Amino acid sequence: MKKLRIEGSFVAPVTPFDSSGEVDFGAFHALIQHLHENGTRAVLFMGSTGEPSLLSAIEKRQIVVETMRRRPSGMAFFYGCTGAHAREVIANVVFAAANGADGAIIAAPPYICATETDVEAFYLEVADSVHLPLGIYNNPPRVKTDLHWDHLLRLFQHPNIVIHKESTARVGQVAQILAAAPDVSVMCCDSPNLGLVIPTMALGGQGTANMTGNLAPREMAIISKPWTDSADAAAFKEQYLRLLPLMHFNYSAINPVALKSLMKACGLPVGSLRKPLRNLDQRSLAEGLRIVRELGLDTQYGYCLAD
Repeated sequence: MKKLRIEGSFVAPVTPFDSSGEVDFGAFHALIQHLHENGTRAVLFMGSTGEPSLLSAIEKRQIVVETMRRRPSGMAFFYGCTGAHAREVIANVVFAAANGADGAIIAAPPYICATETDVEAFYLEVADSVHLPLGIYNNPPRVKTDLHWDHLLRLFQHPNIVIHKESTARVGQVAQILAAAPDVSVMCCDSPNLGLVIPTMALGGQGTANMTGNLAPREMAIISKPWTDSADAAAFKEQYLRLLPLMHFNYSAINPVALKSLMKACGLPVGSLRKPLRNLDQRSLAEGLRIVRELGLDTQYGYCLAD
């Protein structure tokens, strides 16, 4: 059976909270429409941008149910289903599948710092136990465990594993994976500090799994488009260099502190971060607002910037 193929901008939206600190599903609907109308191919709810570690198990299930009710035609909905152990992850994936999800993204269980061999076995156990397309998130900055391309290429042979997101700084790793031409969508984090976006797209990657698309979805759709000719490469270069200041700002604090603070200051209905995370101070936020103005994003998207 042919694997599900995701190409283009795969945005991890923030989780909006209302004034009482509860998940705001009306705001979620507005954010989904914002992304859909501006070229986003797929979304990952409860990725690290969505503050998943600060959500309860009940809230996570509510997010699956309520966002699926708001899915526009043509947009794929994936859910972050990472958990403390394989049984929990499998239960999360099964619930997402039962409610119509297009797929799930999983990372290694946090905090335990498992060996690469153990994490490979963990991914295979999950993939063997569910009937839903899965993505693997190699994210050692968050979980310490760092899969080598040998582990990854073995995992990509599994029919349920359809996406790979890389969040290391190793261009060589991405090159080895793309050279092997596995039947998965190879994407990378949009952090300019990791420096993977340019080589991933130039070597034939299928897109980016990004957070900058929350604020600049049209631009990230261009940056994330697979290259088919020199025009794609030229459009990529123009937008990537233009958007660099915003991407650097978004990663100036731990994800999603800078991004969500700036989205709120742009008038988007996202609410505040959950404690112990705190919104940026006004001085830091002013730099983000300056970037938004210089890029003209406020005019382009109708953002109402805070003074």
